[in-house]
Amino acid sequence: MIRISSQQIFSGGINRLQDLNSSLNQTQEQISTGKRVNKPSDDPVAAARILKLDQELSRIETYQRNAGLAENRLQQEESALASSVDIIQRVRELTVQAGNGSLSANDRQSISSEIKERLGQLANVANTRDASGEYIFSGFQGSTAAFGKDASGSWVYQGDEGQRVLEIDDGVTVPISDHGKGIFESVASTPTFSAEVAPGDTSGASISSAMVVNQEAFDAFYNGNKEDLVVNIINGTPDDEYQIQTPAGATLATGTYEDSQPIQFNGIQFEISDGVPGSGFVLKTSEKQSVFSTMETLVNGLDNIDKSSPEGQTAYDDLIATSLQNLDNAQESILQKQTELGGRLNAVESTSSFLEDSSVYSKEIRSELQDVDYAEAISNLSFQSFVLQAAQQSFAQVSKLSLFDRL
Repeated sequence: MIRISSQQIFSGGINRLQDLNSSLNQTQEQISTGKRVNKPSDDPVAAARILKLDQELSRIETYQRNAGLAENRLQQEESALASSVDIIQRVRELTVQAGNGSLSANDRQSISSEIKERLGQLANVANTRDASGEYIFSGFQGSTAAFGKDASGSWVYQGDEGQRVLEIDDGVTVPISDHGKGIFESVASTPTFSAEVAPGDTSGASISSAMVVNQEAFDAFYNGNKEDLVVNIINGTPDDEYQIQTPAGATLATGTYEDSQPIQFNGIQFEISDGVPGSGFVLKTSEKQSVFSTMETLVNGLDNIDKSSPEGQTAYDDLIATSLQNLDNAQESILQKQTELGGRLNAVESTSSFLEDSSVYSKEIRSELQDVDYAEAISNLSFQSFVLQAAQQSFAQVSKLSLFDRL
């Protein structure tokens, strides 16, 4: 015969009631949270897999944000380039119009005025900023405007040649920026000159954009001399003189300097303003030209070339032909970049779709492991409540049993 003490009866009954109550509370928690696994002890294996899936989903969400940022940045650049093409196309139409031999000097002046306005518009587009206020065409120098005016009033590139990239998936990166130098400045052109104040010159003098007024003479000179040239104002007797030299110091031409008066040399023409003895300038030879320089040279020619002489008419015709060619090259450069942007946007879109599919798949697996089956949980809750109630009633009856009841 096994003897059972009253203490054992009460202890066993209470433990049983606590176990049943704990199971009931766990089921109630599952129903209220909608999760089958609320803590690792509920299902250690499932909890470990859920943790890995949560990490995977966090990784996917980070890449999805990056992909969204890349898409927005590329779309903004694409919009800016489309505006640039429209502006250049309008300048091209004006250039064709300027080539009409029946136009008067006032007509050419009106065309020049509109091209100046379009030049300012193009500069504003090239200095487009993103949502964070950074210039999108400045390379890594996002806080610096891509293009600004130098001492001579010409638009020059001020950024660097950096290209920003963003990771949109494991091992998948996409460029999200392009520097303005490659798009607007390094544009293929007929051989040309550009003029600028020499580095370190503090005289305050300025020089206009160098303009080719005799393409044949210039080409002949260019084929034999592709070095940059140096222009200095020297103290002559009795007047100041200009001096054109090679970098090695060989003098190619000299002449009397007159403020803002045209200086011609081997088919090119430029003007110097406010020059004093010691003023220094550089004429750079190049087969690439900024679209800004193309427009500035065009404006300068429209304003200053005198068509009354055969030489002036030839220079004007060369200006129109060269400008049209350079504007076409600028458009082609931008269109090629737009094509490249389209490829990048396609890559971002494909990666975004893949990330979305991965996210849905991971969420489905996590749901199977973590989410509660409400029908099963409610059924368990009803059964557990019934068992707990029965146990409570049984314990109430058993707890009343006593030897004293038989005395």
